[in-house]
Amino acid sequence: MSTLWRNREFTLLWTSQSLSDLGGAIATLAIPLLVLDVTDSALQAGAVGTAAQVAKLVCRLPSGVLADLLNRRRAMLACDVIRLLAFVALAVAVATGHAGLTEIVVVAIVDAACGSLFNTTEHAALRSIVPATQLPDAVARNEARSYGTSLAGPPLGGVLFGITAALPFIGNALSYLASLIGIALIRKPLQAEQRPHHHGHGAALLEGLRFVFGNSFLRTVLIIAAPLNLALYGSMFTIIVTLQANGVTPGVIGLTETIVGAGGLAGALAAPALQRRLSFAVLIRGLCWAATLFLAVSALLTGSVAAAAPIALAIFVGPACNAALFGYQAAITPDHLQGRVLSVIFLFAMSAATAAPLLAGVFVTAWSPSASILLFAAAVSASASAATLAPAIREMRPLQDAVPT
Repeated sequence: MSTLWRNREFTLLWTSQSLSDLGGAIATLAIPLLVLDVTDSALQAGAVGTAAQVAKLVCRLPSGVLADLLNRRRAMLACDVIRLLAFVALAVAVATGHAGLTEIVVVAIVDAACGSLFNTTEHAALRSIVPATQLPDAVARNEARSYGTSLAGPPLGGVLFGITAALPFIGNALSYLASLIGIALIRKPLQAEQRPHHHGHGAALLEGLRFVFGNSFLRTVLIIAAPLNLALYGSMFTIIVTLQANGVTPGVIGLTETIVGAGGLAGALAAPALQRRLSFAVLIRGLCWAATLFLAVSALLTGSVAAAAPIALAIFVGPACNAALFGYQAAITPDHLQGRVLSVIFLFAMSAATAAPLLAGVFVTAWSPSASILLFAAAVSASASAATLAPAIREMRPLQDAVPT
C-alpha cells in the first residue's frame, strides 16, 4: 500500500496548509500585540480575541452546511482570497500608521469566519483524496502540522513584530497565497458528485443533526470529545493563573505552554505507530484513562512549572485519540454529509473549550488549583467511562468495512 507522502493531493494539501497554519500562528500573537500598541489596553486586546472566538463559534454550523452544499474547492479558494486581501489591507494600514481598533477587529472576525468555513471544508474533503484505511494516519499528520506550527508561529511572530509591526501580517497574507496555490494545484475533486438540495439551508442542517444524533458512534464521539477538551484547556488555564498568582515570570509561564505543545507534537508523530499496534477500542479506552491519570498527577504540582509535564503527557495521547475517532468518523459518514457532521462535533468540542477558562476561574476561586484540576480529571474520567462502556466503541468495524456504499 502506498504511503500518504506518495499521495500527491494529500501532500499538496498538507504542505500548503502547514504554511497557512504557520501564518495563522504568527498572526495569533501579532494581533494582540498590535492592539496593545494601538490602544495600550490589555482589556481591548482580550476583547478582540474573544470577538474572533465568538465569530468562529457562531459560524461553525453554517460552515458545515456550506461545506456540503458548495463546491469545496471554490469555497476554500474564496476563503483564501478574502483572508489574503484582509491581511494585505491590515499590513498597509499598519505600515502607513492608519490601523485602528475597528480595522483590527474587522480583520480578526473576517479571518475567524473564513477560517471556520475553510477548516470544516478541508476536513470534509479529506475523505475524497485519502483512502479510508489511511484516514487515521492523515488526521494524525494534520495534528502534527497543527502542533508544529503552533510551536513555531508565536516566537516567529514576536520576532517579525519586533522588526516592524506590519511584517507578521504580510507573512500571514503570503501564507494564504501559498494555501491558495496548493488548493488550486490539487487535481482530484474534493467531494463526490453533489446532490441537489431543494429545502434550504435550515433543512440541510437538520439533516446533518439527525445523522449525528441517530448514529451511536457519533453520539459517543460527542460524549468523549467534549469532556476531554474541557479538561485539557481548563487544566492548562488553571496552571497558568496559578503560576501568575505565585509571581512566576511571564517567560517561564510561556515555557509551560511550550512544554505542553511539544507533548502534543510528539503525540501526533507517534499516533500512526500506536494505531498500527492497537485496536481502535483499546487505543481510545487506554488514552482516555491515561489522560485521567496524568491530570490527577498534575493536580499535585500546581504551584510549579513541573505541573506542565503531566499535562504534556495527557496531550501526548490526544492526537492518537483524535486520529482514531475522526478517521473512523470520516470513513462512516457519507461524503455529502461530511461538513455538517464535522461542524456539529467541532461545535460541541469548541464550546466546551470556550467554557473551560471560566470554569477554571470559578473552581480556583471557590476551592484551590489542585481541586480545579482534579475536577477536570473527573470530567476526563467521564470520557474514559464512555469509551469503556459504549457498545459503539466495542463494535467498531475495520475501516475498510465501515465505509458506506
